[in-house]
Amino acid sequence: MDYKIAVIPGDGIGPEIVREACKVLDVVGKKFGHKFCYTEVLMGGVSIDKTGVPLTDEALETAKASDSVLLGAVGGDVGKSNWYKLPPNLRPEAGLLAIRKGLGLFCNLRPAVLFPQLKKACPLKDELVGDGFDFVVVRELTGGVYFGKRETVTENGVRKATDTMPYDENEIRRIAKWAFEVAKKRKGHVTSVDKANVLDTSRLWRQVVKETAQEYNGIPLQDMLVDNCAMQLVKDPKQFDVILTENMFGDILSDEASMITGSIGMLASASLGETKLGLYEPSHGSAPDIAGKNIANPIATILSAAMMLRYSFDLEEEADCIEAAVNSVLDEGWRTADIMSEGCKLIGTKEMGDQIAERI
Repeated sequence: MDYKIAVIPGDGIGPEIVREACKVLDVVGKKFGHKFCYTEVLMGGVSIDKTGVPLTDEALETAKASDSVLLGAVGGDVGKSNWYKLPPNLRPEAGLLAIRKGLGLFCNLRPAVLFPQLKKACPLKDELVGDGFDFVVVRELTGGVYFGKRETVTENGVRKATDTMPYDENEIRRIAKWAFEVAKKRKGHVTSVDKANVLDTSRLWRQVVKETAQEYNGIPLQDMLVDNCAMQLVKDPKQFDVILTENMFGDILSDEASMITGSIGMLASASLGETKLGLYEPSHGSAPDIAGKNIANPIATILSAAMMLRYSFDLEEEADCIEAAVNSVLDEGWRTADIMSEGCKLIGTKEMGDQIAERI
């Protein structure tokens, strides 16, 4: 079967890591009888340089016409790049916000995986992580306090700021459905995180999530307050499978989760909507200081491509094959600079992609 993928190399190390992900996808296609057809799309700083804007209407339409989108990274050095002398709506990162909005992506999946081979990089004690952990944060992307009404006024000489945190039941229901669908492909457990002891939005959140859970009778649901969840992530991360939460809580908890894995260079992510069309990208940035040096870690991008196979194309076996190949390479001691440790073998971006492709 043929799949159309819009490829956004982007800025910094983006082109290098995307190249390796496409290399791996091509090997998967050959092994399983698929064809992945790539159309390159400009976004970020490279788009500003060529078109004057971080994302053109034509680029967005190309992405919409694809089956999925694979992104490297966008942005540059804030202190040095002329891109950051532009208004905020014309800076590289504005392209990312525009494509998420244009594609209707409201669900962000952020896996947090501690590979057993990289346990020494984890800041937690060995007894807390055992042989590693594997959970995913499902974060609502387009509602809540980040998108609510805000204002700052002065009353009687005193400045006063207000932010609102709106959610309606339809926004909550659609992200809850994604969480349960993800759980079906994993260990089958959802932890819904809120602040229902204080916030009305959280009380509605809890009610609607429980209603949605009735459609997924085989999947257990646990409610957890956000402050407790923050503690549990560093006390017993192995307990989690799917963490479902709203925008601001998800922003904070997913960053905490990435920290306890030890290396952001290993973390994939996906942004999804009502359809199978998704945007897949590594969690890390464009790292302009190491761009073009063949030292960036491509594994997060390669694992993002595996997520694409699983969630956009329903190719479970193919996604499993990529993840098994990554584990095999790590087992054999191959490392890029960011995850290098004593006794391992240092290789570059291209060589890491080659090693993973060979295992497939």
